Amino acid sequence: MRVSMPQGEEGTPISLVGMVYAPEIGRVANQFSSITYTASKLSLREFEAARMITAHINGCQLCQNWRSATDLPLYLKGLGHDASHSVADHGAVPDDAFYAAVADWRVADIFSPRERIALEMAERMGTEPKAIAGDEDFWVRAHAVFTDAEIVDLAYCIACWMGLGRMTHVLGLDGLCSLPTARAPVAA
Repeated sequence: MRVSMPQGEEGTPISLVGMVYAPEIGRVANQFSSITYTASKLSLREFEAARMITAHINGCQLCQNWRSATDLPLYLKGLGHDASHSVADHGAVPDDAFYAAVADWRVADIFSPRERIALEMAERMGTEPKAIAGDEDFWVRAHAVFTDAEIVDLAYCIACWMGLGRMTHVLGLDGLCSLPTARAPVAA
């Protein structure tokens, strides 16, 4: 832990640190995170592919163990949000093989063309943003399977996970937070 944990307050370590040490920013960060999960129009598999590769890049253990289909509804309910409208409702639920294949996505044969673009975009935004910005071949491939609105949706989601996941990991908060279910964590 890189900062002192606020005492006598209720909430998750991530929200507590934000709300105590930087309340205005913490409030908006919480809203950005929540809206990413409730307003994205991506399929659950596309969303989870991009989220998981970002979690691997960031090193955030909480993010790597999170499963939106099972953890998100409980998390939203715990925040008092309507859990009936979220990305968890957008199509097929990824299985364990899906999550295991994310780290080696380039050679795995279980991802659709859209999921592959989501994986590549997330990976490259996290590791080589200058290169992807100017890679015309990538953008031709991305536009072949995604609309402009979907590309922007995906970019915002990745930006949220990059920033907040890295902050969580760098401050050591990912080791303090627990998932909202009794499900055992998945090994990284």
